[in-house]
Amino acid sequence: MESTRQKKIGKLLQKDISEMFQREAREYTLGAMVSVTVVRVTSDLSIAKVYISIFPTGKKDEVFNNIDENVSKLRYMLGQRVGKQLRVIPELHFFIDDSLDYIDNIDRLLKND
Repeated sequence: MESTRQKKIGKLLQKDISEMFQREAREYTLGAMVSVTVVRVTSDLSIAKVYISIFPTGKKDEVFNNIDENVSKLRYMLGQRVGKQLRVIPELHFFIDDSLDYIDNIDRLLKND
């Protein structure tokens, strides 16, 4: 169960990481649209699990690998944004959120019946 503080920090990080991908970190997304679906922070606030959705899905692996290779630069950029609000900038772990693909697959299967 996430505490209120974890939820607030998760929302703050989600907003700031989303803005980073839209404005400053475009070179890491390789021209794809990256949206941050949810950020979950551990209880000690040291690790943030960032779930991202990548469109178009054809470049998903390439974009995800590029983001994963540049995670330290992204963390530094995040530190520039939220350094005044957080004492410790959490370590970022990125995961692909495939819930939209799952929903599309279920819709497609239901329409075929």
